[in-house]
Amino acid sequence: MSISLKFPDGAERAYDDGVTPLAVAEGISKSLAKKVVAAKIDGAWWDLTRPIENSGKFELVTRDSADGLEVLRHDAAHVLAQAVQELFPGTQVTFGPVTEDGFYYDFARDEPFSTDDFDKIEKRMREIVDADLPIIRKVWDKEAAIVHFKSIGEIYKAETIDEVIKPGEPITIYSHGDKWGDLCRGPHLPSTGRLGKAFKLMKLAGAYWRGDQNNAQLQRIYGTAWADEKQLDEHLKRLEEAEKRDHRKLGRQMDLFHMQEEGRGMVFWHEKGLTLWRTIESYMRRRLDAAGYGEVRTPQVLDRVFWEKSGHWDNYRANMFVCETVEGEELSLKPMNCPGHVQIFKFGQKSYRDLPLRMGEFGACHRYEPSGALHGLMRVRAFTQDDAHIFCCEDQIEDEVAAFVELANSVHEDFGLERDHIALGTRPEKRAGTEDFWDKTETQLLNAARKAGVEPVIAEGDGAFYAPKLDFQIKDAIGRIWTCGTIQNDYVLPERLGAEYVGEDGAKHRPVMLHRAILGSMERFIGVIIENFAGAFPLWLAPVQVVVATITSDADAYAHEVVAAMRKAGLRVEIDLRNEKVGYKVREHSLQKTPVIAVVGRKEAEERKVALRRLGSQEQNVLGLDDAIAALTDEATPPDLKR
Repeated sequence: MSISLKFPDGAERAYDDGVTPLAVAEGISKSLAKKVVAAKIDGAWWDLTRPIENSGKFELVTRDSADGLEVLRHDAAHVLAQAVQELFPGTQVTFGPVTEDGFYYDFARDEPFSTDDFDKIEKRMREIVDADLPIIRKVWDKEAAIVHFKSIGEIYKAETIDEVIKPGEPITIYSHGDKWGDLCRGPHLPSTGRLGKAFKLMKLAGAYWRGDQNNAQLQRIYGTAWADEKQLDEHLKRLEEAEKRDHRKLGRQMDLFHMQEEGRGMVFWHEKGLTLWRTIESYMRRRLDAAGYGEVRTPQVLDRVFWEKSGHWDNYRANMFVCETVEGEELSLKPMNCPGHVQIFKFGQKSYRDLPLRMGEFGACHRYEPSGALHGLMRVRAFTQDDAHIFCCEDQIEDEVAAFVELANSVHEDFGLERDHIALGTRPEKRAGTEDFWDKTETQLLNAARKAGVEPVIAEGDGAFYAPKLDFQIKDAIGRIWTCGTIQNDYVLPERLGAEYVGEDGAKHRPVMLHRAILGSMERFIGVIIENFAGAFPLWLAPVQVVVATITSDADAYAHEVVAAMRKAGLRVEIDLRNEKVGYKVREHSLQKTPVIAVVGRKEAEERKVALRRLGSQEQNVLGLDDAIAALTDEATPPDLKR
């Protein structure tokens, strides 16, 4: 007998029954065989040494691909678990999944681990790799697996099998030769030697069995793994750079904001931070006004009945802040602005001539996020969206979405952010609407993106419960990807809330509602640009653009004149008259990331000049006061006002 495998390039080849993916790879190229880590058959994962059982679509997964890294990291987790159990007898393993850039394993052990243990664990991991132990896949039945894991003291594994696996359902065990084994779906490499040594243990954390605080306390060891040492080194350098750019640290250092336990997930904006906020908000208002959006404002708190009609009560209740009044009303802080915008659209009769109708709001929203998920400005419970909605006819969708893509691209470029790609989030498992509806709406967004000259990357199942979406994936200065901006075409909410317009035929029709934001939330976006610029903002964004610093008290009066003239020109200026050496002042304001320090002494006062020193530079540019103000004012002009 033979089987037929169809390759991604369309080629179809016949093989003897029982051929393995590794043999297929070797038949194509010896170098390819060294790079592959697994295969996929009709989308299902397959071990390289497992005989192929049927014909189908066939794909070889290489170690440097995203799927390949997932396999490597899964193997690294198993090697970590073996090393830990060999070094610390009596330790039980629980689960060891892959993460975005690595892996972790949860261990049950009476004694605490320490990061001081990492060196010897890594050494043992390297020894396991050097041993090149064959990785063997075995299929067991449920009862035999329970008996096995109980016999070796792995009560967590036995409990998982007993409660999760259905009777008669096969169980796969992967072992490293006869040394070590674990319950796992796979796939895994043919041997431990193929993993390589591009891995590193990163940190320790606490965890609970099955994530339940009522269960046993576990210890979690995190690691990272890559295709080769070069990728590992680059990743570690990115982490080091990211640490320097951490917006939480810079936020304190630059006196922008703080957060505290009494207001979890809420931001206390300081004067300089709010100046940055208002600069961004003013810029966005100008861009939206130029694009034909009218600004509105909707209530913060609305009755439960309202959220039931919108569908949020059923689909989003767990993330809503709900309260009850003394009169028995059940109210919720709004988690989003869209239902309120529908109410404004419904106020008064609308005609097809009014469409497209664009309305925007810097809307303050509240969503419950678990305390463990909160992360500085990036994940908060109270946030403000640069939110807007476009009510339009169906035949206007493509033009409106294409125009939005161009606008969003322009905004992101003005903030020094590079677009990596746009993702099309398709129908999620939990959703409203029929399959035909999702087919239509996904096609509309796909065509609109293409009309704007963009081929989106498909993100399966990543749409909202009511609509598909286009998400803008932005790359920052050190190559990290952030989601900033989205647009969704929604037919569901206008239907639920009864939005209508009078068509050209005189009959009533439902508008399509395009949900869109460019920055996302103001809080998160500010966090992103703090890290993108490492706090060293371009002059137009900097909360304090210039500090006028004196060399001697003889220049104090002139320094005040300089400040007054700069403020009159619209610059954001501070003055430093302290009796300190100018070098000390420069260092201190450099920590504050002030873009320009204008140094003045007796000579500058006599000649009515200033010595401009740029952040990070040792050089000074001496200019006449008027020339300096003209140059700085031009540089401080927001990019949209220069066009």
